[in-house]
Amino acid sequence: MALWNFVGRRDELDQVMAAVTGVGGHGLILSGPAGIGKSRLLAHIVEKLAKSGYAAWTASASIATSGLPFGGLAQVLPTDQPAGLSPAGILRWAVDALHQQAAGRQIVLAVDDVHLLDDSSAALVYLIARSDNATVLCTMRSGAQIPLPVRALWTDDLVGHMELHELCRNDVKALAEAILGQQIDEPTADHLMRLSNGNALLLRELVTAAQNSAEVVERYGVLHWTGQPKLGTDLDVLIDTRFEQLDPDVRTVVELVALGEPIGEGLLQKLALCKHAEVAEKLGFIQLVENDRRRNLVLAHPIYGEVARQRCTVIRTRQLTAQLADLVEATGARRRDDLLRIAVWRLDSNTASDRGQLLEAARQAFGQYDVPLAGRLARAALDIDGSYEAAELLATILMFGDQPTEAIKVLDSVADQIGTSGERRSRWLTVHGMVSYWGLSQESTVESIAAAADQMPDLAHRARVRAFEAIMRLHRLDCDRALELSRRVLDRPAASVAARGLAQCTIAHLQAARGELARSGRALASVEADAAQWRPDMPYLQLALELARGTRLALSGDLTGIDAIVADEFADLADAGDFRLGSGYLSILRAQAARLRGQTGDALRFSLGACAVLAGSPAFAGLANAERAQAAALRGDLPQAVAAMNESDFLHITGMEVLYPWREQARAAVLAAEGNLPGAVAQLGKLVHRLQADGFAGHEVHALHDLVRLGHADAEVGRDTGDGYRQSVAQRLTELSERVEGPLPPLLARHARAAVTRSGEELLAVAESFAELDLNVYAAEAAASAVAVFRASRSAQAHAANVCLGDLLGRCDNVRSPIFSMRQPTLTERERQIARLAAGGLPSRNIAEELYISTRTVENHLQRVYSKLGVTGRGELWSALRAMPDHDGKSGG
Repeated sequence: MALWNFVGRRDELDQVMAAVTGVGGHGLILSGPAGIGKSRLLAHIVEKLAKSGYAAWTASASIATSGLPFGGLAQVLPTDQPAGLSPAGILRWAVDALHQQAAGRQIVLAVDDVHLLDDSSAALVYLIARSDNATVLCTMRSGAQIPLPVRALWTDDLVGHMELHELCRNDVKALAEAILGQQIDEPTADHLMRLSNGNALLLRELVTAAQNSAEVVERYGVLHWTGQPKLGTDLDVLIDTRFEQLDPDVRTVVELVALGEPIGEGLLQKLALCKHAEVAEKLGFIQLVENDRRRNLVLAHPIYGEVARQRCTVIRTRQLTAQLADLVEATGARRRDDLLRIAVWRLDSNTASDRGQLLEAARQAFGQYDVPLAGRLARAALDIDGSYEAAELLATILMFGDQPTEAIKVLDSVADQIGTSGERRSRWLTVHGMVSYWGLSQESTVESIAAAADQMPDLAHRARVRAFEAIMRLHRLDCDRALELSRRVLDRPAASVAARGLAQCTIAHLQAARGELARSGRALASVEADAAQWRPDMPYLQLALELARGTRLALSGDLTGIDAIVADEFADLADAGDFRLGSGYLSILRAQAARLRGQTGDALRFSLGACAVLAGSPAFAGLANAERAQAAALRGDLPQAVAAMNESDFLHITGMEVLYPWREQARAAVLAAEGNLPGAVAQLGKLVHRLQADGFAGHEVHALHDLVRLGHADAEVGRDTGDGYRQSVAQRLTELSERVEGPLPPLLARHARAAVTRSGEELLAVAESFAELDLNVYAAEAAASAVAVFRASRSAQAHAANVCLGDLLGRCDNVRSPIFSMRQPTLTERERQIARLAAGGLPSRNIAEELYISTRTVENHLQRVYSKLGVTGRGELWSALRAMPDHDGKSGG
């Protein structure tokens, strides 16, 4: 496989580059375990330095050359070594030879695996480090014995030392994508991180093996790994050989840890395997860690566990896991997660017979959002006696595993066990309703469970059904009834914590849509505070919480808040446990935040990932594709924007109509990107009218602001006030800024007023305020409007506005807003060419010579450029050009 482009390691790269280019340093030694990426980092640095004019040479030491004088540096030394020189003379000759080859350039001598250097080469490296105009960069394996001259490099303070650590998760994802040449989804990235533990070499082996298998599927251009890990032949043979050489008792220790980590020392004492555990630890297979005053054994690397489990026969796996279950049960199963571990061992050993144990374990796994494991355990419980409790739980899990048809079959199989009233019936109704409504898109479900709730005498059981009915009604825009039902649930003291939490999420979502953002935040904080009480009963309530919270944060423009919720524990659990609705929705939020920041590449990548994860989930698939359309439109990728909007329309279900504001804003963005500004304005006008009718003021301010962004701040919008009068966009935004909570609505209104009055100073101030909120796209658009105003009036402030716009565009990676083309003058290709040369300081005479035109022609072109850009001369050209988005969406210049 060809070498991939270097990714990640930004901090380490900066540190190494500083050791070369900084003052006083003569280099750096990188150390780390095998496969961590030392050699790749060194090669990348040498490549960069060579392109920057350094005399950069690379030598790679090895066992084969370690016994030959200067064998380790044979790749960089001249082949015509003089005869008859003493050892000291040879060293002086070698140093002089390298300086002669450098021809005055700074020397960078890079040595890979410096611990394998022969003594002569090591001495030469030391002398090079001491000489002027020279730097040495070396890699070595952690814990290796190194030659004394190399050790003297840092004991004599000639070089620094840096330990290279494992790749972080983001770097693992980026490296896997670089190897594959394609995007991977978040669950796959999480899987690769767990298996590789950030080791670059192992990651490459895993990715290569997966790439060549049939277990990688593609959705929306995003790859998902469905299979078990496999290694490349070389690494597989190496690990297998190490396993074969183990003493049987030592191998048993490794297998036990692989099947049940963490394993307490006490368990191995009961099995009389402690001394064998010490051997396994010395060999690097396991390690001892302390946690909560307990001493546990875990694998030294996750891949050993995968290999050990794959090498273990079915019979032996059953024997060992049964033994682990027996031992932990005998100790009383005192740890919090012991029950789940025991249940899994019983399942793997084919000794599971306790339905209650399996059910409780399935609930724990689902509470941790591990959908596949929870499904295994719940199905095993159902297979024992076909109980209602197992069927209800399994159906719920199947719903969130994108298997609604199977979920309905499971529920129908126990319909005769639910009775006509009571807790079972209320729970069956809600799960059946959830699957039918969101999984199978049957809107009639709402009326069915509403009628059933009327027949339930117990207020607590009725409250549970009403809470589900309320959130369904919200999603299909029966908002007043949803609010009434939710308040009724909260007024019932008998209602469970889970039912009350679901009702509060419904209210909070509606409050956010209506612009009551502070009240929405308080309600959501209350639900979050009760999580420990509702999660065992209704873990999927977290999804309703995230949807309401994400809506509130997006409408308030709180990008920092979005960053926080997509980085918290739920996001990690959802990715790791294949909880697709959760993982997919959080990816949509990531995309929204990235788009508003102007990081459209990230926005498109996150939205594509959401589309891939949610491909089988009708609830959010339409929203994911709408966000993809927004990101593609902002990047100027029209084919993808149109395709994504069409896909959103195809996948959208009417039972999720509450999401229409996001989808219709996306539709307007696609129309604008196509150049159909009248169509986009008309689309937004219809959206504003609908939002006013629904009372969604929180959404309305954003639809109105989109009209401002398209240059229509003075357009009349909305419903007739009754006297034939319709408000302008700016007037309506000003009115709403006093009703919709938070700092953003007043800023949006201020932008609208500044656009109407064409106040360049106010538009620049608005741009600065947007930038403080990290809303870089809005900021750049406001600054572009200011530039247009100043240019039109030939104001001296145009220069400052150009500088501001250039800086804002520099924060974005590729933005094509319609406002740029509307507000920017058009330069011909010749005018742009001459302007760039003049901005770079080239006199007109030299420009004329370079372009084979007359000096007068150059001056005439420049005068037209000055007039179009509203600048007074060459001194302002660079900032004006930098503020003009180039053909690729970046700032020009």
